[in-house]
Amino acid sequence: MRIEHVAMYVNDLEAARDFFVRYLKGISNEGYHNINTGFRSYFISFEDGARLEIMNKPQMEDQEKTINRTGYVHLAFSTGSRDAVDELTERLRKDGYEVAGGPRVTGDGFYESCIIGIEENQIELTV
Repeated sequence: MRIEHVAMYVNDLEAARDFFVRYLKGISNEGYHNINTGFRSYFISFEDGARLEIMNKPQMEDQEKTINRTGYVHLAFSTGSRDAVDELTERLRKDGYEVAGGPRVTGDGFYESCIIGIEENQIELTV
């Protein structure tokens, strides 16, 4: 068994789509729009087959996204190398995203950084 996709609601669907395509090499579909309910979504596909569905609908509830909450915490993306982690982390920092941690070697031996990405959601960059 494998995870088919992960989904997340966002306030700004186009900005979220742009973030995952621009920085994380995602490929977006043309999108879906249910005119009866106002629901809209895009599937973003990544080179290894993983997919992320970003969604929006009228009257969503936008709660604070604290780091130590239960449930969804971050999405992790493998960049392929330490240099790529460093380069993408610096690119995101220069583009105004908060670097919450790293790049660093973690206690369990992973090389990673953590970015507060689109709409305050954490994005982990790792080798």
